[in-house]
Amino acid sequence: MRWLDVRRHSLTKKGAARGRGSHLSGDGIALARFIGSGVGPYERVVTSSSPRAVETAVAMGFAVDDTMEMPSGYVPGEIARHAQWGWTEPYRRLAEIIREGREAATVAETHRAIWVDTVRDVAEGCSALLVGHGGAIELALAACFPDASHDSWGTPFAHCDGARLGFDDGRFVSIEFHRAPQSPVRTS
Repeated sequence: MRWLDVRRHSLTKKGAARGRGSHLSGDGIALARFIGSGVGPYERVVTSSSPRAVETAVAMGFAVDDTMEMPSGYVPGEIARHAQWGWTEPYRRLAEIIREGREAATVAETHRAIWVDTVRDVAEGCSALLVGHGGAIELALAACFPDASHDSWGTPFAHCDGARLGFDDGRFVSIEFHRAPQSPVRTS
């Protein structure tokens, strides 16, 4: 068995500080450091090409092996930006949207393929880390586990929330959710 840990990027700067210097806020750095202290090691680390994803992996304490363009999980006419937060059973709804076979299904499959590529060549018993974005992660999870009991998966991914996926014989076979603390723990 191989393992893929998927995490949403950490907290970003807001207001006038946004777009200046690093993309993560001080709280975002603290949260990523806290999460990173309890996970790994990773044989491979892949992030979206977005600076906030790269900075999250580095703040967690892991060098990034590769970055990739990852399409948004928000698809015009199918999934509005942050719509998953208003749904009672977001993963069940996303699985239904994927089954409709339109553009969101294509986006979900693109992410699933990136995830498989990230973990496929990791040594047996080892792990990979992928840092991505809310909206896309939830869609990809529904694509990786189309027949799961989605109503038991809980809320969409908050900053630094994650899931650990077991990968065996070319497919994802298990999932365990890991929720980040609601407020970062500052060490300094």
